[in-house]
Amino acid sequence: MDQTNSQTPTHPVPAVPRPWPIIATCLTVALIALGLAWELLLDPLRPGGSWLALKVLPLVLAITGLFAGRIYTYKWMSLVVWIYVCEALVRIVGLTVAERSLAWASLALSLALAISILLAARSQIRIHRQQLQS
Repeated sequence: MDQTNSQTPTHPVPAVPRPWPIIATCLTVALIALGLAWELLLDPLRPGGSWLALKVLPLVLAITGLFAGRIYTYKWMSLVVWIYVCEALVRIVGLTVAERSLAWASLALSLALAISILLAARSQIRIHRQQLQS
């Protein structure tokens, strides 16, 4: 009688293939830089900066996982990135020209990050299927 463990995959789940980890990491670093600059220097809610700069913390936590190509990080970032998209959409109707410009830049970066995460996941799934078929 065969006592194989049905929960152990015969092929390990591959990491996200290059160039997606590099692209996702660069977009995340750019979004962090924009978020910090926005809330601390360029157009803070209060003079001298605001606590809203802490909004980049989830992005900071994701950098190593994105760069390493860990699919788990890509999974949770595929959900978190939409918070940044929504924030940018809300702030596009801001009061100042600077706020609107920063919001458009944030929207572009966060949408680019969402798309790169999607394409990275599709690429990883394709590779995983090829491994299972071989």
